[in-house]
Amino acid sequence: MTEFKLEGFDLPSFVRETLAEDLGEGLPGGGTDVTATSVIPADARFQGVMDSRDAITVAGLPIAVGFFRHLDPDMEIELLVRDGDKVGPGTDLMRLSGNARAMLTAERSALNTVQHLSGIATLVRQYVDAMDNPACTLLDTRKTIPGLRHIEKYAVRMGGGNNHRMGLWDAAMIKDNHILVAGNVGEAVRRARDAGVKNIICEVDLLEQIEPALAAGADHILLDNMSPETLRKAVEMIGGRAKTEASGGITLETIRAKAASGVDYVSVGRLTQSAPAADIGLDFTVE
Repeated sequence: MTEFKLEGFDLPSFVRETLAEDLGEGLPGGGTDVTATSVIPADARFQGVMDSRDAITVAGLPIAVGFFRHLDPDMEIELLVRDGDKVGPGTDLMRLSGNARAMLTAERSALNTVQHLSGIATLVRQYVDAMDNPACTLLDTRKTIPGLRHIEKYAVRMGGGNNHRMGLWDAAMIKDNHILVAGNVGEAVRRARDAGVKNIICEVDLLEQIEPALAAGADHILLDNMSPETLRKAVEMIGGRAKTEASGGITLETIRAKAASGVDYVSVGRLTQSAPAADIGLDFTVE
């Protein structure tokens, strides 16, 4: 298996730091798995199977491999499904064979990662299915756990969604507080355009804010907390002059109607902010 590579994400550092936290490295008495080292012989070997207890969309398996291989480079690991696959309850995801202590020490970090990322991917897939509109793209937001943004946004892609901006650096997002300081929508957008920003997203709450934003050079209009009827009017007003996005309080029950309004995108913060962890387990047997 080739090493997992994701732009902006350092897998070896993530594995080291996560395991160091669990092992208490640098703390008085820390630096070891006291249970595994006291109970399990150093040369004991386990076989293990990671499986899903519910229907899920899988994400994070290659990262889990990184935890196990960090502690036992010779561990035999077979991935039985791929990230992005939809699987049913009881599906085996991964088989392992190797040093028992290494497996037990890495177990929780590996499971936490796969459960969290698969939870995101599963929720994203539910939203994509509820939207049922290939002409409209589901986007995430910057509402991510600090330090986990790149892998959480990776999980969004595994679930069938797309990423909004990755951070504060790759697009201007003009919101009400920026507009408040600048004085009005048009002035805020003009300032960003004059500063040489190439991708300018402008959030509007009212239809009358749309034309000033477009006239000043906005590339993307975020239509905040608008009903499907108002969204349709906004899309008609914009007439293809900028990308359009519906956002704000969108649920599984409302996403279909909002996507059907003609917007290019629908964004949902809950995808990364509130996705429940997937129910995934790891069972061992002695070799």
